[in-house]
Amino acid sequence: MNLHQFRFVQEAVRRKLNLTDTAKALHTSQPGVSKAILELEGELGVDIFARHGKRLRRVTEPGLEVLKAIDVILREVGNLKRIGDDYSKQDSGTLKVATTHTQARYVLPEPVAALRKRFPKVSLSLHQGTPDEVAQMVLDEAVDIGLATESLAAYPELVTLPCYEWSHAVVAPAGHPLTKQEHIALEDLAREPLVTYQASFAGRTRVDRAFALRRLEPEIVLEAIDSDVIKTYVRLGLGVGIVAEMAMRDEPAGGDLVARPVGHLFGQNVARIAFKRGVYLRNFIYAFAELISSRLSRALVQRAMSGDENADYEL
Repeated sequence: MNLHQFRFVQEAVRRKLNLTDTAKALHTSQPGVSKAILELEGELGVDIFARHGKRLRRVTEPGLEVLKAIDVILREVGNLKRIGDDYSKQDSGTLKVATTHTQARYVLPEPVAALRKRFPKVSLSLHQGTPDEVAQMVLDEAVDIGLATESLAAYPELVTLPCYEWSHAVVAPAGHPLTKQEHIALEDLAREPLVTYQASFAGRTRVDRAFALRRLEPEIVLEAIDSDVIKTYVRLGLGVGIVAEMAMRDEPAGGDLVARPVGHLFGQNVARIAFKRGVYLRNFIYAFAELISSRLSRALVQRAMSGDENADYEL
């Protein structure tokens, strides 16, 4: 048995048992993938996959156990490469980060600039997606770090740590009646057309929950994944925006948009950082985590990665 066979099996599962897609992803031929999997099954003496003709239909019960072992083996092979890079390349390489638009646009610029200054030989690759896509990229080891508000804590294969808290803000054109109110209530927002995030982004679940608890039905006229898009449509008069408070930091005082904090309505959101459990982290990954949040010290991240259940990781 060999690593190629393990990778073929693992990728076949990722590609929902489609061997044509598996072969494309691994830059090889479909017959080669099929043959390698059959050879591994022959060596192990068990069927990893149940078949209908030549098509894979499902993972068998022993196949599930084989997959667990393959995941461990390939993860440790990856760790060996990372350890070698850490000691031979002397803090050079590529840091791959998956995150949402709001984090990439408003949170990461300063940490990225600081990391480049500290590690000039390290380049960065930013991947944007939904929170679930961010989690999957970390699980697939396509990236080193994931950063998002929603979803990450729901994946047991990930080690997730809270970075910082943030609240929502209501955004309206200057002169809008809401901007003149000292206290904005949910009932006030329920009377306005609203422009805000799509369901899985930037604390939207807290927004929906707050309205539902008061049995109010907000009129959401536009949903987006991008804070700048939300602000654009607020400027056009489409409605009142609900955005992450950090999205208003760059707006000039006395400008055409006015923000009002509404943390009292929707509560505090927690942005979390995620690593794949069991993966070796290079020096500049620890450094970047600490640049995102000073509480994410190397010692704390190492305790979390080692599975220390007695440590207190909450904010």
